[in-house]
Amino acid sequence: MSLWHLKLKTQPGLRLDLRSINPSTLAQLSQREIEQLPLPSGNRLTPLGEWFSVQPLEAHGTDLLIEGDLSKVDRIGWQLAGGHVRVQGPVGDYVGAAMSGGHLTVHGSAGALVACEMAGGHLTVNGNVGDFAASTLPGSMDGMRGGQLVVHGDAGARLADRMRRGTVVVHGSVGDFAASRMVAGTVAIAGGCGAHPAWGMRRGSLVMATRDEQQRPQPSATFVPAVADAAVFWQLLSRDLAQHGGAFAGLPTRPIRRWLGDLATDGKGEMIFPQ
Repeated sequence: MSLWHLKLKTQPGLRLDLRSINPSTLAQLSQREIEQLPLPSGNRLTPLGEWFSVQPLEAHGTDLLIEGDLSKVDRIGWQLAGGHVRVQGPVGDYVGAAMSGGHLTVHGSAGALVACEMAGGHLTVNGNVGDFAASTLPGSMDGMRGGQLVVHGDAGARLADRMRRGTVVVHGSVGDFAASRMVAGTVAIAGGCGAHPAWGMRRGSLVMATRDEQQRPQPSATFVPAVADAAVFWQLLSRDLAQHGGAFAGLPTRPIRRWLGDLATDGKGEMIFPQ
């Protein structure tokens, strides 16, 4: 299996679509064949070699390295099913969308719709992400369906909208309507949170790990304080989240307050506030 390093050499004037580029596609191709692969740019197709230099990669643990200012390059890791893709630099929209396996690591910030409809695998963004991360593709009803998204910066609005399964961990703050219309899964936030968190939540868990009362959102009127004890469940969940370090490291030793809702829908979700 061949390993490849794609380095951006020309900044595209229009959005560039990299959905067809993944380790399995490139594995059996020669350098010349990779350079001739067509990439959508605006309303035309252009050869990959027009935008990227292609070189063999000698790096352990990485199958594909993409490098450069990729802020106008979309759909990196689209439907990724295996292998390890590493991106060095900022990226555009739809990063890791519809992933079902493998590892995708971004050393930079990302645009909108990161990990939307992700079904498996691991996606790590060592920067900020835009709106609608771990949510739905436009026109769809189901958001993230599995896997793990870890954001080491901040996230925009509508994080995990309509999320069905999986885990989202944000080490920074998030925008409005976090975990809105959530069906199931876990969202853990280390920093502050915008307005209307867990709006329309049906099931699932939203964990607010910050100790700063000013950053903690107030549950809406359609959430009620929990009466039943959840010590065993919390130990299992908190130990899993503690592996991410930072504000999550001490969660297993912190007691919690829980609020149940959204009672305007199924009312089986929860907001968890470690003390």
